[in-house]
Amino acid sequence: MSMIHRVIGVLLVVLAWPAAAEVRIESFPVPDGAHPHDVAPAPDGTVWYTAQHQEALGRLDPRTGKTLHVPLGEGSRPHGVIVGPDGLAWVTDGGLNAMVSVHPDTLAVTRYPLPDGTGYANLNTATFDGGGTLWFTGQSGIYGSLDPKSGEMRVYTAPRGYGPYGIHRTPDGEVWYSSLAGSYIGRIDSRTGMVQVFDPPTDGAGARRVWSDSRGVLWISEWNSGKLARYDPEAGTWREWPLPGDDPRTYAVYVDETDRVWVSDFGANAILRFDPDRETFESFPIPRPGAAVRQMLGRKGEVWTAESGTDRLTVYRFD
Repeated sequence: MSMIHRVIGVLLVVLAWPAAAEVRIESFPVPDGAHPHDVAPAPDGTVWYTAQHQEALGRLDPRTGKTLHVPLGEGSRPHGVIVGPDGLAWVTDGGLNAMVSVHPDTLAVTRYPLPDGTGYANLNTATFDGGGTLWFTGQSGIYGSLDPKSGEMRVYTAPRGYGPYGIHRTPDGEVWYSSLAGSYIGRIDSRTGMVQVFDPPTDGAGARRVWSDSRGVLWISEWNSGKLARYDPEAGTWREWPLPGDDPRTYAVYVDETDRVWVSDFGANAILRFDPDRETFESFPIPRPGAAVRQMLGRKGEVWTAESGTDRLTVYRFD
């Protein structure tokens, strides 16, 4: 049974800054205390988000401002959410120690518990490889795979133990993940489950999230160093750029369809857009203190963010 929350007096805040006037910003409140952690735009125009503190998966309709919460189960603590090739919303649920799917039409919830003996995984994020297998990370030191058709799940011990966090696939279907505590990025062999490790140039950089551009080049948010990193698997080369400001803390990273790179900076309470050709940053300060944007995801012409500290979803629209 779902719980529907109506946003009373929907507030759509549109902000623009002269440095990037072509970006239009719109903000939507979600229920108080939801603590939206991750966000995933859906093909039908709605937007999923993990209501981490309310044991639910939320869905926002930007056309009306209304939200709907789908309970995931007692003890749920959803972290990541993506929309799979099957159209389902897929959730990494740290509280349930399970992968969870939600049907967009029926809102049916299906749970896929981690195998007995896995222990608490602190599940984080997920992505689908080129063959339709779902891969996921757990900060407690694991990564794993799920076959949505058969329900078969495999869990692997990560190199260097604790830390697997962000995960994404390249256009050719390769899966890469980042390890925050291990401070590396890893390429998963989808046939064997083995991982090849690649270290950033900065020791202890804290690779938090990773995202591929249209050419398979990887972009990494370095939490500890406050840098944005780039790794080209074909050339085997790294580059790093410090974020502007005195105390940058790079958390989320996302690459849009134009191959511009978006990151969130906890230090500046801002969203930044990086132009790889000009090697320049544009800053979009968030007017709400302590926004804490932990993840971003988009669709054509839009980048969506979850402000876990302000109970809002915000979209950055561009031409």
